Amino acid sequence: MAAEKKDVIQPVDDTARRLSKTLIRTARQAALGTIDPTDGSPFVSRVSLATAMDGAPIFLISRLSGHFTNLENNPRCSLLIGEPGKGDPLAHPRITLIGTAEVVQPGRERDHIRRRYLSRHPKGSLYADFPDFAFWRFKTTRASLNAGFGKAFAPKISDLATPLEGVEGLVDMEEGAISHMNADHAEAVEKYAQQAGAKHSGWKLAALDPEGLDLTSGDDVARLWFDAPLQSAQDLRPVLVALAKKD
Repeated sequence: MAAEKKDVIQPVDDTARRLSKTLIRTARQAALGTIDPTDGSPFVSRVSLATAMDGAPIFLISRLSGHFTNLENNPRCSLLIGEPGKGDPLAHPRITLIGTAEVVQPGRERDHIRRRYLSRHPKGSLYADFPDFAFWRFKTTRASLNAGFGKAFAPKISDLATPLEGVEGLVDMEEGAISHMNADHAEAVEKYAQQAGAKHSGWKLAALDPEGLDLTSGDDVARLWFDAPLQSAQDLRPVLVALAKKD
């Protein structure tokens, strides 16, 4: 008689929830798995990654690529996110997202996603508006977090998403707030990076959302989480001021 398979999935706690979101928010790239329409074989490629304000992964790909054609035929796909560090790559946390992807159509949402993507990948501005390129938004239906050996979790969609109800005004405020902070409050931005664990200088504010800040310095990305999510767009300024004054 075959031995009963042990359930190794642990309950999702605040630590696992925060790790999941941090992996997604700080990712610069991911492995994208699509389905080859010719025979249904899995097809994996690499894409540069950023996130929409609500936490949804976004990426930019060319219509000339195989994975673009695959997604047009079948939107089901997956993303593997997580940077392997020194030593055993399996000892480092990573998260697999399973779901679908759709092209972001021209309009307000595309403008929002384009700006956030290019703040993470500035060199993308060289080709982002070429007619054969398109932004895609990933919609997660289920997820698997591996936080290291013996640390497996199955986060729910609600564990990964950042609700925007009541703070929709942040979408319109974001670009101006970021430009203002980077131009006029560079010292505060450096302090935010230090609070996020950065060990060097040269940081810029790249994106913000109701739960925190994304900062970049060259190819490095740091995430600073607010003590509590913003309840309105008007909460942003006092929170940034308080963080700048924090020891």
